[in-house]
Amino acid sequence: MIAAVCGAAVAAGAGGPVQAAPARTASDDVVRNGTAGPLSWRATPSGTDARLRGLAAVSRSAAWAAGTKGIVLRTLDGGRHWRDVSPPGAGELEFRDIEAFDARHAVALSIGEGAASRVFRTEDGGATWTESFRNADPRAFYDCMTFFDRRNGIALSDPVDGKYRVLATHDGGREWRVLPSDGMPPARPGEAAFAASGQCLVSAGSRDAWIATGGAAASRVLHSADRGRTWTVAETPLPAGDPARGAFALAFRDRTHGIVVGGDYRAGQPSPKAAAVSRDAGATWSPSARPPAAYRSGVAWLPHTRTVALAVGPAGSDITVDGGRTWHGFDSGSYDTVDCAPDLGCWAAGEQGRIGRLALSAR
Repeated sequence: MIAAVCGAAVAAGAGGPVQAAPARTASDDVVRNGTAGPLSWRATPSGTDARLRGLAAVSRSAAWAAGTKGIVLRTLDGGRHWRDVSPPGAGELEFRDIEAFDARHAVALSIGEGAASRVFRTEDGGATWTESFRNADPRAFYDCMTFFDRRNGIALSDPVDGKYRVLATHDGGREWRVLPSDGMPPARPGEAAFAASGQCLVSAGSRDAWIATGGAAASRVLHSADRGRTWTVAETPLPAGDPARGAFALAFRDRTHGIVVGGDYRAGQPSPKAAAVSRDAGATWSPSARPPAAYRSGVAWLPHTRTVALAVGPAGSDITVDGGRTWHGFDSGSYDTVDCAPDLGCWAAGEQGRIGRLALSAR
């Protein structure tokens, strides 16, 4: 439900086609030198003014984006051209998450109360879509989803009857069912997830998943080691105590090392301790010694590195080269979500149809 307050947003790319890499990219520079260098987001022409909170990086050439007005976009040429591949009749929906298995197969989630929460699936690059789930419970409000592999995934709803609701699929998103809530800890008063970037629910490996929460007296992270059947919970040092504050996005580079970002999404409001790190699968969280300067809604690890990650938000972007302990700003543009592909192609998306690809600035 926090999604409505917030702006009424994963593991993608695994198995995707890896294109020939340019001679030099920003992510290559970071990997080789362990430093940010002159990074920036290179804007690409999306052709829309929709707010794009769903993002799936397949490679340096291919990516998907999804957002308001029921829009889904896809590029196959590094962002030079984006094609509108939106599901027919979805114009009234708000897509906040999209997970892609490759350049042709993707699953998109729309958010909202009752029937506004839906899941769509495509096997042909968006030429056709199948609606595979429509929420029939007016108390449920689905925020985000994640996949462990091409077949197994889960989606998250805000609390129903005092507990977060988890939906599961075992066939790549063709069919979904609600999991039993016996293993889910009770939600706290006012607690919910933020559908700000498609990263309030993330996974790493074949069984581990995490949920970021806010809106209550403390921001929390829930962890499951069995694909969403049972969960443990831990508090984080991120801002809390208000419906606009909390943990907004998570990224785990493996089942042990994680980063959480968030803060207060209201413009001009301070967000101290806007990032924290975990080295024990989310059991405990330590505040970043030098966090981002403002609220951040999206975060992603750079693949094949142990210490490099990116964070984005409406007030700018940051990079860490020490595993999340210290963050350094590198771009002032507004972005809501970020994702990196296995071939080190990193993308960001946000308001007014903004989509950027990580690049080296002119020296």
